[in-house]
Amino acid sequence: MTTRKTYTAEFKRQAIDLAAREDVGPIRAARDLGISPSVLYRWRLQAQKAGQAAFPGQGRTTLTPQEQEIQRLRKENEILRQEREILKKAAAFFAKENL
Repeated sequence: MTTRKTYTAEFKRQAIDLAAREDVGPIRAARDLGISPSVLYRWRLQAQKAGQAAFPGQGRTTLTPQEQEIQRLRKENEILRQEREILKKAAAFFAKENL
C-alpha cells in the first residue's frame, strides 16, 4: 500500500510561482519538483479560485469570523431544539402519569 504525499501550502504556492516563470514553465517545474503536471495545474486553479484561502490543509476551509459565528449559532440552535423536544416528551410522560 502506498502512502499519499502531502505538501505544505507554502510548497504549493512556491511551485505555482516557479511554474509561472517564463524560463521554467509548468512542465519543467513539475518534473524538477517531482510532481505530476496535472497536480501543478490543479493547484494553480485552486489558487486562482480561492486566492489566499487556498490550501487550508487537512480539508478544513478557513472560515471568516461571520461564518464561524453562524456555524456556532447553528450548533447552539440544534442543541436547543433537542432540549425542547426532550422537555416536551417529559411533560407528556408526566402528564400521563398524573391521570
